[in-house]
Amino acid sequence: MKIKTVEFIKSAAEFSQAPFDGRPHLAIAGRSNVGKSTLINYLLNRRSLARTSGKPGHTRLLNFFLVNNAFYLVDLPGYGYAAVDRKTKGDWGPMVHDYLEGHEDIKALLLLMDLRRKPEKEEDRLMSWLNEYGLPFFPVLTKIDKLKPQARAKKLRLWREQLQEEVHGELFPVSALNKSGREALWDKVAPLLTEAPDDEDEV
Repeated sequence: MKIKTVEFIKSAAEFSQAPFDGRPHLAIAGRSNVGKSTLINYLLNRRSLARTSGKPGHTRLLNFFLVNNAFYLVDLPGYGYAAVDRKTKGDWGPMVHDYLEGHEDIKALLLLMDLRRKPEKEEDRLMSWLNEYGLPFFPVLTKIDKLKPQARAKKLRLWREQLQEEVHGELFPVSALNKSGREALWDKVAPLLTEAPDDEDEV
């Protein structure tokens, strides 16, 4: 996908503050230390659009970026996505739950997970919920540049085995450092974001 324009629109502390203009939404979820901000900058071909932080849990709001005047990329709070079943404590958990369940313009979700580790309860719970709810999601494996090629290939095999019940498609290893995986991911996601808004504005 060619990224022509990116505009930060707003941060929302409540579901009701999200944009409701008919444009498709692409949400991004991940644990607080999974490299979410780095990936957002890489996907949007920007250096510092999303702020990176060494402090886990830095993002506590829904952050909306308008891409190509056509769709919103939505940065969800780290760990907040686990509140889809309201079992996770935190002030912003219900907000993420309400957004994922209630916003009719969400077309897909990118679920970021650290290749070096394995799916934990939050990821397992979210994937099960997404499958039940029928929201398309794409498992994106980060930190792949932290492993040597042989170890990376071994980890990928393990991830495919572990996720075969929840994931009925591809895994997407992506590295901003190595400049890899971006186009393959966009090729799969972009077709879901082509719906025009219902209002009279051109997108």
